[in-house]
Amino acid sequence: MEFFCYHRDRPDSLALRMEMGEQHWSYMDRYASEMIARGPTFSGADGVPTGSVHIVDLADPAAARAFVFDEPGYQAGVYRDVLLRRWHNMLGRTMWDFPGGRTGGDRFLVLGLGSGKATDDTVPDDRDELIAYGPLLSDDGSRWLGTAALIRAPDPKAARAVLTSDRYADIEVHSWQFGGRPS
Repeated sequence: MEFFCYHRDRPDSLALRMEMGEQHWSYMDRYASEMIARGPTFSGADGVPTGSVHIVDLADPAAARAFVFDEPGYQAGVYRDVLLRRWHNMLGRTMWDFPGGRTGGDRFLVLGLGSGKATDDTVPDDRDELIAYGPLLSDDGSRWLGTAALIRAPDPKAARAVLTSDRYADIEVHSWQFGGRPS
């Protein structure tokens, strides 16, 4: 089962985040084979980290809850909250398979939160800039709760346009970059 996890940083937690870096990466190393995508989000104005995205393939919702809540940064208080949802990998690839590579251009996390009838439930025609794309689902996979996308785009407005704006209660756009252990 695939899961979308977004840990949102607490305000003023940058020093603690940096202190927990090696513990975070060591923890994530244990999930390397299950990882579909990962990476930090940043504030647009000053580039300060605002969160951490992980899309993983795990056995079940209990394993996903353990994954997000046992994460060392979460345990230490780096994050203010966690969004955890079942997810479906509509591109059928990992971020490492993205034809655009790890660098070049601006990248964004786009979260459309909704309820009711599913929308954007097919891959957009212009899929070349999509790094990851899929619906956010209830634990049992039966209800659509929104859509999450990682995309390369020229600016936040263009990234936001990947989703049908009037079909969501809220759409968030966050600067994002490929994650993983620094080389």
